[in-house]
Amino acid sequence: MSKLLIDGYNLIGVLHRDLKKARQQLIQTLIEYHNKKGHDITVVFDGYKEGYGKETVEYQGGIRIIYSGANEKADDVIKKILKNEKFSWIVITSDRDIEKAGWRENCVVINSDIFFDILNGEKYYFSHSKGLTLSRKQKAVIRAISKL
Repeated sequence: MSKLLIDGYNLIGVLHRDLKKARQQLIQTLIEYHNKKGHDITVVFDGYKEGYGKETVEYQGGIRIIYSGANEKADDVIKKILKNEKFSWIVITSDRDIEKAGWRENCVVINSDIFFDILNGEKYYFSHSKGLTLSRKQKAVIRAISKL
């Protein structure tokens, strides 16, 4: 079982007519994924878009959902979690700043597009040319994806 830390709006994008509906659909998909795979999942959203005044945590179907407070972004909450909750997180984001923070805290970072495909049933198989040496990060990403 892995611990996933997900940049919520980064995964679904913000170009939706009904952002609240898109967010709830993602949460439902993550609940189904959690039930199927058993991963410990935390998803973080910008709370200021919904008018929350302070950081809010709720649980749905075994998923921890965090909304940032009025004066912070989800990125700030994710970085705080990475710094304070010392786990071997698999961080799901396409945000370069969060990616750097994840690797700095010895976590593995998976691109949101790859994880989105995995949620939709895509399988990833890796092969590389003989003699090609993969970096430590590349090997870590391949191992993490195989767990998803």
